[in-house]
Amino acid sequence: MIWERDPLWAKCKLFFERAFAEPPDGPLYGLWCSLGLELLARAAISSVSPTLLAEPDQDHKYLLYALNRSPEKTPPRSIGAIQVFSLCVTLFDSFSKDDFNAAKALVNRRNAELHSAEDAFDQYPTRIWLPGFYKVCSSLAHELGESLESLFGTDQATVASEILRETETEATARVQSAIAAHRRVFQAKLPADQAAAAADATELATKLSHLLHHRVTCPACGCDAAVQGELFGQERVTHEDGQVIVRRSVSPRTFACSACGLKLVGYSELSAAGLGGYYSRRRTYSPEEYFGLIDPETADLTPYIESYLDDMAADAAYDNE
Repeated sequence: MIWERDPLWAKCKLFFERAFAEPPDGPLYGLWCSLGLELLARAAISSVSPTLLAEPDQDHKYLLYALNRSPEKTPPRSIGAIQVFSLCVTLFDSFSKDDFNAAKALVNRRNAELHSAEDAFDQYPTRIWLPGFYKVCSSLAHELGESLESLFGTDQATVASEILRETETEATARVQSAIAAHRRVFQAKLPADQAAAAADATELATKLSHLLHHRVTCPACGCDAAVQGELFGQERVTHEDGQVIVRRSVSPRTFACSACGLKLVGYSELSAAGLGGYYSRRRTYSPEEYFGLIDPETADLTPYIESYLDDMAADAAYDNE
C-alpha cells in the first residue's frame, strides 16, 4: 500500500539523497529537502496507522482504501501537507510547535516554487531554514526509532548534528545574556522597589497559576513568574480523597516575569534558561461535577421533568400518525 511506513521512509531518504547531490545554495536543494520532509512526516504518521493519512470523506472511500477494503477501484487521496505536520504535533511529544512552524515555512516555499513564477528558494537562503529543517528531521526520525545517520547517511548527519549543536549553543548564549542584563537592572533598583516588585510578581503569579499557567522562579531576579504552554497528549483521570483529578501534560512555550521584565519565547529559549521540560495541568472536580450527577433531594428537577414530558408528548404524536 502506498501509505505504509517503510515505502515512505525509503522514498524520503531517496529525496534527501537528491537534495544533498545539489549545490546547497541552489533552488533545487531546498525544493528536494521540502519534498523529502513531507514524506518523512507521512512515514512517521503511518507508523502509528496508515489510515491517518487518508483524506476524510462521507463514504470513507479513502479510509477503506487504506484498509485494503475498498469495494471498487478508488484512486487514493491523502491529507494535505499542513494537516500532516499538524497531526505530528498532536501525535508526537518530541514534535513541537516550533517544529511545525519550521516545516510549514518550507511547505509554503515549496508551494510557491511549484505553483507560481516565484523563485521561492532563491529568496530563502539556507541560513534561515536549515537549522529548523534539521531539527524537524531529528524529531521525526526519533519518533520512527531512527536517527539522522540512518536518515541522511554518516557524512550529512555529522554536518546536521554540528549545526544543531551550534544553534543550541547560540540560543543558550543569547538567553544567558538576556538573563544577566535583566538581573543587573533589577539589582540596580532600591531595596524597597525590589521588594514591591517581588510582592506584585508573587500576586500575579498566584493569579496566573489559577488560569492554568505554571508558577516558576525567574532565573534573572529570583521572583515568582509564570510559564505558559500548550496541552498535548491524553487526559489522565485519577480518584483521590473522594475527588476526581484530571491531569494533562503541557509543553512550555512562553515565560514572563513582571518583576524584572524578562521574557522568553519558544522551547529552545526556555530550555536554555532551565525552564524547559513538560509539566502537568491539574484540575479537581467533585464526582457530581465530573460525571454530571444531580442530587434529587436538593436539585430543582423542574427543567428535567418538563423536558421529559415534552419528549413523551412528541413520541405520542409520532405514534398517532
